[in-house]
Amino acid sequence: MSFTTTIKEEIAKIKNTKSEMIAELSGFVRNNANYSDGILTLTSENITTINRIKTFFKDLYQVDLQENIISNLNFSKKKLYSLTITPSSTFFLQDLGYLDEQKQRLDSPPNYIVGANEEIRAYLRGVFLCVGSINDPKTSRYHMELLINSPTESVFVQKLLNIFDLNAKILTRDKGFMIYIKEAEKISDFIKILGANNAVMYFENVRIYHEQKNKTNRLNNCEQANIDRIVQTATLQLEQIRIIEDTSSIELLDDKTKEALEYRKKYPEASLKELAEIISLETGKTITKSGLNHRLRKIKELSERLQKKC
Repeated sequence: MSFTTTIKEEIAKIKNTKSEMIAELSGFVRNNANYSDGILTLTSENITTINRIKTFFKDLYQVDLQENIISNLNFSKKKLYSLTITPSSTFFLQDLGYLDEQKQRLDSPPNYIVGANEEIRAYLRGVFLCVGSINDPKTSRYHMELLINSPTESVFVQKLLNIFDLNAKILTRDKGFMIYIKEAEKISDFIKILGANNAVMYFENVRIYHEQKNKTNRLNNCEQANIDRIVQTATLQLEQIRIIEDTSSIELLDDKTKEALEYRKKYPEASLKELAEIISLETGKTITKSGLNHRLRKIKELSERLQKKC
């Protein structure tokens, strides 16, 4: 079962008030209905969604519905379920904000449909049930989308989403408009708005795991980079020491710098900080990282002078 289907299955269990039922049904009908010659047809690949919509119609409007399984024309192997209604009156389509009194398609639903936050959430549930999808957070990218046919409806739904500060955006597609969210935190908030609390917990657990894994990888990469720098610096210092030794020039260094030279040869893989601590411990004479760096710089300067003479 896909993550999207899991969310829709959970949504289907949510209990609604009458106003929320109207709002959710409005969101579904306005983005799913095929209305022609007085016949309304609604479709879904999810039988649980169809059963929920059927229950809403019966509870709210006591209309007769005909259920069918039809061929899925998008090459999907899933069954496509449909509800067909041949109403004697268009009252319920007006009540749902689908048609006006002249039986013309409304660009956006009346204000009473989405008059409060709970109704807005319900409307978005209806939209998601018919045109929404969310990638499983285990995949490589976070993505939520709603594919909507009408340009005015897409702008309307985007505004509803952004009431909750979801940063939803719209892209034009060949067959409509895609409203999308790509930020993991915002997608999690959207699932919460839909009311799918179990899906939120799953999404958050996977998201936190990914973030922790990425953080660990960054730390490991940083640590490896530090090790590479230490090795590179130590290798260069050992080369400088070799130049001094090959030219029998060690006596040109003072005693403290000679000591630093011997310890660098003895501990070639130690960082500057580690080497300073080792010298302090073994000699009983405290030397700071800065002090050791000063002595190693003298070795570098002498090796450079010797190279120029050569």
